[in-house]
Amino acid sequence: MKRIINMILAGAALISVVTLLSSCEKKQEVVKDLQIKDLPSLSGRNVETMYSDSGKVTLVIRTPLIQQFTEKDDPHTLFPEGLTVLFYNKKPVPQASLTAHYARYTDKDDQWELRDSVVAVNPAGDILETELLFWSEPKERVWSDRFVRFKRGDQIIMGTGFESDPSLTKWSIKNVTGTIYIQNEQKSSNAD
Repeated sequence: MKRIINMILAGAALISVVTLLSSCEKKQEVVKDLQIKDLPSLSGRNVETMYSDSGKVTLVIRTPLIQQFTEKDDPHTLFPEGLTVLFYNKKPVPQASLTAHYARYTDKDDQWELRDSVVAVNPAGDILETELLFWSEPKERVWSDRFVRFKRGDQIIMGTGFESDPSLTKWSIKNVTGTIYIQNEQKSSNAD
């Protein structure tokens, strides 16, 4: 009887060892690429960047969030919560400005895409408002194919499509849909 119990225990031990060894079988798994392409390689909160020339500030960029993506196919920088750019032109006060609620800078094209409540003010104080604006640094060109509103002096010009130089001094609106003269509007309002 003792011998049968020992045989049963030995058999159970052998089955346990075989089961244990088979579960420890060396399984080779292919490790997937751990690079997560949807995450930025660099990001920062409440960033202010200043550019200068000969010790004088020429440009200031402020943003609540910046995300830089450096992947080989499409290196770019996102400003998903918007940005403000102040242009100084070597003077102590800003000469022009640009704001948008979203921006993307594409490295390979040196091109900006600005979206959502874009407002640009040139050195003369003229104000451009649109929902989409592109700016190509190498081509020295700013353009949009969307509705634009351009306030210049005592008039507001509206239309679809816009093209200009980067300083917004030599500009044209492609399909003008209306021009409002502010002085005339104020005079007619006072007459009522």
